Amino acid sequence: MPRLFSAYVIVDWSAASKPTTGADSVWIGVLKRDVRFRLAFESYNPPTRAEAEKKLASLLDDFRKRSERALVGFDFPLGFPRGFAAALKLPGEPPWRAAWDQLDKMAKDKADNTNNRFSVGSEINRRLTGGPFPFWGCPPKDTLTTLQPKRSREHGPDDLPEFRHADLAAKGAASIWKLYYNGSVGGQAILGIPAARRLKLARGEGVKAWPFETGFKPLTEADLAGVEVVLAEVYPSLLKVTPGPGEVKDLAQVRATAEHFAKLDEAGKLGALFGPPKDASADVVLDAEREEGWILGAGA
Repeated sequence: MPRLFSAYVIVDWSAASKPTTGADSVWIGVLKRDVRFRLAFESYNPPTRAEAEKKLASLLDDFRKRSERALVGFDFPLGFPRGFAAALKLPGEPPWRAAWDQLDKMAKDKADNTNNRFSVGSEINRRLTGGPFPFWGCPPKDTLTTLQPKRSREHGPDDLPEFRHADLAAKGAASIWKLYYNGSVGGQAILGIPAARRLKLARGEGVKAWPFETGFKPLTEADLAGVEVVLAEVYPSLLKVTPGPGEVKDLAQVRATAEHFAKLDEAGKLGALFGPPKDASADVVLDAEREEGWILGAGA
């Protein structure tokens, strides 16, 4: 079976409020063919999200010039729990795109990493519940009536779900409602989704967001005809990774994740990973395709 991709780009995003490198900053791992067609790994550790976005754009431009298709995996959710767009009364269909457009309007992320992720969470809370729920987590100085440092209550049957189907399948994935502290993917999603949206809009139909635009199904070469880039959500913690001596864990994780997908692709097994787990119900598949997204490899 032919490989689906020529290059594998894994992005460990960060919601940091100032320029930063090393641990807990943005890492971009790239596994691509060298002049002898052997897979070679390179990494980048830009101090700001703006520089990371520029680097990603230049990498994608390079792949396009060489007619190479790339898998780009982001380590934050590309969708919200089912019902989010409807609860916010967001205009437009499908719900995932309505949420992307809304975040793009609300999120302000400056060149020096200064950002308003807590204000965005607070404002969405105000519209959803009028109180500090469902988003939670912030430094004490950013506390507002509609955003508190600690979780104010549990999710009840009438609330939006705490977790997406994919989070439960991945076992251990954090909730998107968590905006601060370790594993706070909420802050990363608020700032990361608009970046993914910009990368996609700049390249038109050549970029597809999985599973929203590809379908939640195993992918074949025919499915990807004309596609230059597939954007996917990844969760590096699904793999056991041991950093090398003096190596930052984030770097080890982006490298191991890129190598993992490349190996599966080489064996003709990566395409199947874009489909749902065997026991996924029709509802779960529909929720993933329309609003929630999925984590590549979760539940497989």
